[in-house]
Amino acid sequence: MTSATDRTELFHSLHRPGPLALANAWDVASALVVEAAGAKAVATTSAGVAWSLGAPDGDALQRERAVDLVARIVAAVRVPVSADIETGFGDTAAEVGETVRAVAEAGASGVNLEDGLGAGQRDVEEQAERYAAAREAAPGIYVNARIDTFLRQVGDPADRLERTLVRAKRFVEAGASGVFVPGVGDIETISALAEGIAVPLNVLVGPGSPAVGELARAGVARVSLGSAVAEAAYAVARRAAEEMLTKGTYGSVEDAIAYGELNALFGR
Repeated sequence: MTSATDRTELFHSLHRPGPLALANAWDVASALVVEAAGAKAVATTSAGVAWSLGAPDGDALQRERAVDLVARIVAAVRVPVSADIETGFGDTAAEVGETVRAVAEAGASGVNLEDGLGAGQRDVEEQAERYAAAREAAPGIYVNARIDTFLRQVGDPADRLERTLVRAKRFVEAGASGVFVPGVGDIETISALAEGIAVPLNVLVGPGSPAVGELARAGVARVSLGSAVAEAAYAVARRAAEEMLTKGTYGSVEDAIAYGELNALFGR
């Protein structure tokens, strides 16, 4: 097995030229399924992780439980793992550093750290301190700085692009390895972000988004499905339950992964 350092170096390299395609996982089984599909890395979704552990998304999950899940996923797969740690499971920059150090010690190659706060965003300098603390806590780890200007529709739409670029520049100065801008769907804005940000750009994708190839041509280095895969999985559970309870039939589970195939992923 490759060392944690080797996996982290590999994870950094996968963003260049990219794009690194990430179908986000939320537990060991989903991580194994993603890896078996041919993924070069596994990234967690904070929402899916929280839901699977009985908590809502939004910094409600206890840090120790999140880190424990990261450790179990890292131990189960061979590819690099990036952990979505919401806003860092801490009110202060020092507490964010403690979280990132724990995640790195669990074997993660990267972290995704949000700048959202309530319905808006954390002050840019305060957030920069949190990224600096993350970098100091784990010098080699890939720090993906999520900027929620578009996702949360912060401020005047006319200056959202410039606001995002200003925040991205400051966060890169503080130690971010890459920048994640969810909530952007039009290729023109995505191209402008890729051109204006000095580090690899990550965007959130789903139904209706430009295809991976088109995003690559626009300069995107990383594409993520976020919580969409977990949401789709839970939709299957709901459809199956409703079908059985109302119709007495079972068609919703016809396309399931075969028991033997799924079980075999755990026995490597």
